[in-house]
Amino acid sequence: MNPNADKLWPGPRWALAVLLALLGMLGPFSIDTYIPAFSSIARALGATPVEMQQTLSAYLFGFAFMNLFHGALADSFGRRPVVLWGIAMFTLASAGCALSQSIGQLVFFRAMQGLSTGAGIVVSRAVIRDMFPPAQAQQVMSQVTIYFGVAPALAPIVGGWLFVHLGWHSIFWFLTAVGGVLWASNYRFLPETLHVTQRQPFEVKHLMRGYWQLGSSPRFLLLALASGVPFNGMFLYVLSAPAFLGEHMNLQPTQFFWFFILTISGIMSGAWLSGRLAGKVAPKKQIRHGFVIMLSVSVLNLGANLLFTPHVSWALIPIAVFSFGWALMVPVVTLLVLDLYPERRGMASSLQAFIGSTANGVVAGVIAPLVMHSTVGLAAVSLGLMCIGLVAWLYLHARWPDIGRAISGDDAT
Repeated sequence: MNPNADKLWPGPRWALAVLLALLGMLGPFSIDTYIPAFSSIARALGATPVEMQQTLSAYLFGFAFMNLFHGALADSFGRRPVVLWGIAMFTLASAGCALSQSIGQLVFFRAMQGLSTGAGIVVSRAVIRDMFPPAQAQQVMSQVTIYFGVAPALAPIVGGWLFVHLGWHSIFWFLTAVGGVLWASNYRFLPETLHVTQRQPFEVKHLMRGYWQLGSSPRFLLLALASGVPFNGMFLYVLSAPAFLGEHMNLQPTQFFWFFILTISGIMSGAWLSGRLAGKVAPKKQIRHGFVIMLSVSVLNLGANLLFTPHVSWALIPIAVFSFGWALMVPVVTLLVLDLYPERRGMASSLQAFIGSTANGVVAGVIAPLVMHSTVGLAAVSLGLMCIGLVAWLYLHARWPDIGRAISGDDAT
């Protein structure tokens, strides 16, 4: 934690949470905003469905790759420069998407977007821990999760409205404008939270030693799996929204908002409760509650889809409850990741994001296209993805039973 943290942000804590949440929202918002225009973009650029899927995969794998480095750069040069350069690159790449005349150009600029947007997510987590002791950090992380969770649900609504009224190019011009506003806001308000005495040398040997330290740590890898993979149990449905809602639920595009409202509500209420429990309930107990909720509703969802024909009157509710369970536990797991190696919080955030975004890329590029046309397949894969995180947490809990046991109220470096 920065020793001068109380002097770096004179405003209310919620205002910093909003600024950091907007940084974190940029990534998922960029993923989903153009999904409603998929078919129109394909026709305009003469692209096949597989080529259009590559625009999504290129973004996600670019996002995953660069996540390996955002945190290390932020540990060496400071949080602020990495954020500002990342947003600037994203803004230019978004304009490139809007001006693309071929599917190859669109894939290229989508990859450039992916390479840049991770800076916001990675660095915002490190900033939170730079600024606040554990209990307060959990509260702020919960507030950020509320806003972050809104992005993948709200983005298709915004993108759909822009597409219908202004055409598909307007979606990427909108993202260009968002990037410009975010850059100006962070240039004006974001403080440098990494104290000069806590900066790591930017040397290849030192970096490789850090990557090896984290990458060879079973505790780190298990925590990263526990936090990053279960998200895809919900994200799978967001990626499959056109098929899930249009084909299976027989909803018109103008009615898709019901799904996103329910999902947003689940995330917001889970994150809100996580913040309320900070400093009052042991972290491991809160994580257990989140996994119990996700496991129970996933099993019920699979059973219901096996036994009954899916109907909009009930099929959307399990996804909202799953989102609640995920948002309840993920702020706690994220803080445990950041506190394993306090001197390398940026790098830890990078590697955590890399694992989660790699899983997102596999789900988007491989799994979602295979199962989106079957509600049983969607429910089964959602359960399976959640179980990967659950098994990781159970093994971690059995091997290191003390992790997450203490109710932290003070700083731990």
